[in-house]
Parts: sequence; structure tokens; C-alpha cells
Amino acid sequence: MTMQMSVLASGSTGNSLYIENGERHLLIDCGLSGKKMVELLAQINRKAEDIDAILVTHEHSDHVKGLGVFARRFHTPVYANTKTWQAMSASIGEIPNDQKFEFQANTIKDFGSLSIESFSVSHDAADPMFYMIHEDDKKITLLTDLGYVSEHIKGMISDSDAYIMEANHDTEMLMMGRYPWSVKQRILGDTGHISNDESARALTEVIGNKTRRIYLAHLSRDNNMKELARLSVGQKLESIGLRLDHDLSLVDTDPEQATCLTAI
Repeated sequence: MTMQMSVLASGSTGNSLYIENGERHLLIDCGLSGKKMVELLAQINRKAEDIDAILVTHEHSDHVKGLGVFARRFHTPVYANTKTWQAMSASIGEIPNDQKFEFQANTIKDFGSLSIESFSVSHDAADPMFYMIHEDDKKITLLTDLGYVSEHIKGMISDSDAYIMEANHDTEMLMMGRYPWSVKQRILGDTGHISNDESARALTEVIGNKTRRIYLAHLSRDNNMKELARLSVGQKLESIGLRLDHDLSLVDTDPEQATCLTAI
């Protein structure tokens, strides 16, 4: 079967990724209102009631805002690790026990022929983790919300067919912007977010012969712009000899508009 994916939304106001392969339909995170999640799925001609499971990365509101409403309304199973369940329980409301499942960090769980591998990251949440989605020889990596990309993570995610990769901020915009110094320190720290330049450097080390698509994700509304992220990452990739739109594509994501449903 062929994996297809859409970044339903990505940014500081809400995040969700849709993955399907013909027999399974999955969401990773549900960070917008239940109503908006239904609208985003409709943008790619998919229905909320067909979602087989929601996988959670961490408890921050831009990743779980609509989770409780969505799961209760559509009776959707939800998977998260123990600490994340504990940390998000107050904000998402009650979810029936028969819809609650454990998915610990650094483990693998199968959903039909989709194999989902979780891995820990450095971020200021209870037990944050992100995912690689495998089917046959294809691999999609979702990696946002982390303060740095460790050598261990680089080794795990290398040569993915597609990356949904954080490019959170332009460092100069952040430093010149209106955020309090304490918030700037948090974003720049080892449990914060990676910049356009840090994202670009990591990508140059993990892109392989199979890599065809890079989605620039989780852009800050206040401290970044799509054009700036694409320019920063694109120039770095071209500096190592890659030809954009020939060897691979850079794809913008948006907090309100789903990307096209694309086969990987």
C-alpha cells in the first residue's frame, strides 16, 4: 500500500499531521478546536469519523487543544505515554477508558501495516516524543518542538523519504522582537525550539538518497516567515549541492490550511 500524508496545520497556534495507507487513517496531534479539525480534514476530502487513532507527541495546547472534544465526539482511540496522559488530563477532559492507550517513548507500535516508532526529544514538556512512520521501505519523520537535534536522533531519522521538520524562528527576529527575555531564553534553550539555521544544519546531515520532500513546520507567528524559513533552509541545502525542485522539494505548512494529500 502507498502512504499518503497531509500536514493539516502547523505553527505556534496548532499542529496536526494526517497519515493514511488505505487501511489505516491516523492523526498525530490534535492541536486545533474539534470544529477546525473537521474542517481541515474536509480540505483533503477526509472524514473525522474515519480516523482510527490519534497519537500524541506532548501535552502543550497547540498539540492537544481539540483532542478531548474530537475523541469524545468520534469515539477515537488516543495513544500517549504515561507522563503525557497525566500532564494533559486536566486540559482535555474525561476520555472513556476504552479509548485510552499507552504508547511509551522509544518503542514501536503497529497500526495495520503502518509501523510507528516513537523517540524522545529535548523539550519543556512532561515526556515529549515524536514519531517515524514506516511502511515497507518508506519512512516519514515528524520532528518539531525540540531544543536541539542530538546525534542519536540524527542517526535514527537519516534518509527519510519525507521530513516534517521544525523551523521555528529566525534568531534575529526573535532577539529583536517583543517577547520578554525569559521567553526568548526558553525558545533558544536546549528544551525550546530550533531555528531556521539549526533546522537547515540538521537536515544537511540526515537527508539521504531517498529524501524527496521536506515540510518546514511549526513556524512562529511572531518570529518567522514562510519566505524566510524557505530561504534559510534552501540556501543551506543548495550549498551542499542539492537542487531544489529537482532532487527534493521544500514545502510550506500553514496554521490554517492543510497541505495537499501527497503519496510518499
